[in-house]
Amino acid sequence: MKHFSTLLSGLILLCVYACGNTNAEQKDETASHLSDSLDSDPYRPNFHFTPKEKWMNDPNGLVYQNGQYHLFFQYYPDSTVWGPMHWGHAVSKDLLNWKEKPIALYPDSLGYIFSGSAVIDKNNTAGFGQDAMVAIFTYHNPEIEKTGSEKFQTQGIAYSLDEGETWTKYKGNPVIENPGIRDFRDPKVFWNEDLEKWQMLLAAKDHIEFFESEDLKDWKKLSDFRFNDQPELGVWECPDLFELQVAGSNEKKWVLIVSHGGESSPNGGSGTRYFVGEFDGKKFTTQQKESQWLDFGTDNYAGVSFNNVPDGRRIVIGWMSNWNYATTTPTKDWRSAMTLARELELMKDDRGYILKTTPVRELASVSKNIKMEQNTTEKGLEIKSEELSNSIISFEIDNPEGFNLVLANDSGNTYEIGYKDGTFYTNRKNSGIVDFNEKFTEKEPQKIPLGDLEKMKLKLIIDKSSIEIFLNEGEYAMTNLVYPKSPWNTLKIEHDENTKIKDLKTQKVNLILANAVDENK
Repeated sequence: MKHFSTLLSGLILLCVYACGNTNAEQKDETASHLSDSLDSDPYRPNFHFTPKEKWMNDPNGLVYQNGQYHLFFQYYPDSTVWGPMHWGHAVSKDLLNWKEKPIALYPDSLGYIFSGSAVIDKNNTAGFGQDAMVAIFTYHNPEIEKTGSEKFQTQGIAYSLDEGETWTKYKGNPVIENPGIRDFRDPKVFWNEDLEKWQMLLAAKDHIEFFESEDLKDWKKLSDFRFNDQPELGVWECPDLFELQVAGSNEKKWVLIVSHGGESSPNGGSGTRYFVGEFDGKKFTTQQKESQWLDFGTDNYAGVSFNNVPDGRRIVIGWMSNWNYATTTPTKDWRSAMTLARELELMKDDRGYILKTTPVRELASVSKNIKMEQNTTEKGLEIKSEELSNSIISFEIDNPEGFNLVLANDSGNTYEIGYKDGTFYTNRKNSGIVDFNEKFTEKEPQKIPLGDLEKMKLKLIIDKSSIEIFLNEGEYAMTNLVYPKSPWNTLKIEHDENTKIKDLKTQKVNLILANAVDENK
């Protein structure tokens, strides 16, 4: 959870604390005066979650309970620019149709409510009640920060007995004090079945710290995990840890996810990487020598997975933006969207362990095959459709060297992808509005080094202002924001005579403005 010290103000903290103590403010006080119709917004996604208005960043507190997925998120209800953090809240039964709920957690005298996680306390270990939903979060206290002390971030908990509708903060907060580490935040908690204990990961500046507890209140530190980054990648944020079975085998491995908000990602700005290794209940170790990246695009950050999901599924959602330009993107009443929910699968080949990410299977149930005007030549094809801004395009390529794809519109905007000299690339320099921030306008295409390939599978998921690309059934992903000046309506694929395009499928996602505001707000 990145913060901006220039925004921190004791006066603001006191104001939001006072406001946060009334029941009336558990409702969205602004929904009624929004006059703009959502479907006329050129950039609000049709099937990615966005708040109805104001600022959003990291997903946090992802948890499943009684048939509903709960998405909590960093939220500032008073501006479309980052400010004193709250926990926003949305729920879904299918990870696609989201209903925004009242704000869950407000700042208080201990600080703003930064990122964290949520669990279901099935055994009532904390004494709050059977099946209590417990949120674990970072308190960020701007008043302590202004004194020059490093101890301005601590960890707190709150609980809900009505599936996240109302919350009570624990009177003994904070449950973990700061030992003197400036960036000490983003707790991810899970129940370790083998040990019958709660375990926590905390991002601590340039490493991860592990803790355990029997009751979510008293925590004992276990170990640290560091990685010899050369050069260093900046502050570690938003960790996650889970066990996955390796596809096609009986082998199991632990996967540690960490995000970095500086210039660390393969193509600049914020990014999320992962480590595959062993966790013995106290220490995480890995034989991995280099960083592995969850997404090679510039717009998938702070992804964490849902706790308590049935059937052993591991589902992750990321923030679809980048700290380099997140506060300046050209949207009006709202700012930021989440990525599609993605399923994680661990595979192994001669490269080592690979964490595959694919759109959740629920997307297939709302996707409908559509016919598009198509012209095919020996060296390519052209598709025209008014549905392209709300579509899924998938195909396979034999002999992909020299392949090039261009998404275009009537305004002359283009988004380009291709494969040349063993490298997959995307280019959004002419994709529409690009001059709102110098770091959004690319000097070089975004790239993924793949080596020589005889075949390539691609899936493009296009939703107004975003394009999510999945290569080779999720072995690689690339997520990009785009702001075209008119809807996409043309797709051109160019290739040489040795290249073959196979199994081309075009689908429309039958969700329009899936993000509804709860009628009780």
